[in-house]
Amino acid sequence: MRKGVTSQWLRASRRAALLSAAVTAAVIGTANFAAQAQDRPLVIARDMDINSLDPSRAWCDTCQIYDSAVYEQLTTLDKDMKTVPLLAESWASNKEMTEFTFKLNAAAKFSDGSPVEAKDVKWSFERLKNLKGNAAFFTDSIASIEAPDAHTVLIKLTLANSEFPQMVAAPNMAILNSDVVAEHGGLADEGAAEKDKGEEWLLANSAGSGTFVLEKYEPNAELRLKRNDAYWGKKALVPAVVFRQVKDAVAQAQLLQSGSADIAMQIDPDTAKSLEGSNVKVERATSFNFLYIALSPGAKGLQAKLTPEVREAISLAIDRQGLIDVTLGGAGKPMAAAIPLGFPGGDGHEIPKYDPDKAKELLAKAGYADGFTLESTYPGMNVYGVDLSVMMQKIQQDLSKVGIKVDLTPVPFANWREKVNGDGTPLTAVFFAPDFYGASGYVDYFGLAEGSVWAKRAGAANDPSIVNTKITAVRNAALAAATPEEANKLWFEAGEMMAKDRIIIPMVSPDLILTYGDKVSGVRYSACCNLPLAEIKY
Repeated sequence: MRKGVTSQWLRASRRAALLSAAVTAAVIGTANFAAQAQDRPLVIARDMDINSLDPSRAWCDTCQIYDSAVYEQLTTLDKDMKTVPLLAESWASNKEMTEFTFKLNAAAKFSDGSPVEAKDVKWSFERLKNLKGNAAFFTDSIASIEAPDAHTVLIKLTLANSEFPQMVAAPNMAILNSDVVAEHGGLADEGAAEKDKGEEWLLANSAGSGTFVLEKYEPNAELRLKRNDAYWGKKALVPAVVFRQVKDAVAQAQLLQSGSADIAMQIDPDTAKSLEGSNVKVERATSFNFLYIALSPGAKGLQAKLTPEVREAISLAIDRQGLIDVTLGGAGKPMAAAIPLGFPGGDGHEIPKYDPDKAKELLAKAGYADGFTLESTYPGMNVYGVDLSVMMQKIQQDLSKVGIKVDLTPVPFANWREKVNGDGTPLTAVFFAPDFYGASGYVDYFGLAEGSVWAKRAGAANDPSIVNTKITAVRNAALAAATPEEANKLWFEAGEMMAKDRIIIPMVSPDLILTYGDKVSGVRYSACCNLPLAEIKY
């Protein structure tokens, strides 16, 4: 059984003690990279979550970095979150934004020297669609892809989508060398989901046009990339990159302080405080990730009806700032709507006030003056520096003050997913990170339209009243909007609708903590590719 919220300071003290005592031990048997010549690899310590090195199947944070370093997309995002050319030197759409024409850069080449052509774009997108994996949703609105010549791609959509140029910047929309992958078992036709054999080959080889190529992958140990010296554009600034599997923040910090790692990617706020004043740079920035709780009015085994009034009461009973202080030491921002801060429609929503008295009043009106019990199954994980068990214990404490008893059951993520996609759980907590820079993905996922992911998980089959029958029209209008300003207003409206439904109740957007050696520069966070490796140098 996990310890309560009040043990936070004990964990912080233990981290500090471990850091102080372990630095000497950390360097034993480990090369001191800081003292080596400048041809050494850039070493990144992180808990790798790789499920595949096939861009059409990969679905993880580390995968985003890999897919954006070894492969390239038609577009990308610059430092100001503006969509800019990458493989496509230009693009245009019809007035209705249902047809997009991309002109490829004639200089673009794959790492084997062969040109990137329109046939590769067509093949890559069709393969992504027909593999029917997690990322296939990117191609859901694609009606057809044409390659009238080697450098022109015409994509027709089933409905307007002003966010399509941003979507094709997503790491999963990587362009593969179709001839090479097909030669090694890759398929793009309708039988790809059952017959494609390309994934195994792509675990040991790469077939992209990016600034790096795959050198070696050892699961649960390390991922090695080397610079693509034949890159068609500006070459990477380091000769190689090594990702080392390092599970916890304290161990990552040890490697940073000893000089055995250049970047650590999962340092929590407590550990970051221990690094301040050392030879390690610590930067904090607003992230686009967030954690949320979800209520399921249609879950089996409910002891009380989760009506709109009861859901509002639960929201008002949670002390969000207190939760942020307990879980992150204050290093985060409260959220009201399930669209990231800084995304279209994500800013300006009013944060629900902590008002336990109002919560009690609403519960009494709903017939639950004496409270009730909620079962809560959630993933027993530490994500973005937040221990979900600590977060749920804080929520448990808050809800107990208004008479709601919460029974907590932490489980492995796979078991949680099976639970929420099956009988459901009345209350849960989980997390979300961007797939691409745009609001439509959030509305599709969290908006409770009929047949959507969270409409099903919240039990719409048992309680159809939770289905939001109006949000799809707002989504479609935003995607067809003539100007970004008009679209932003509509995305904000969609965000307000999701907030008022109080099925998905965002809690916090944790600050992003970037930690790296004092000789390293060019480190930044990107909504499209997590960590742009080509910009980093030492």
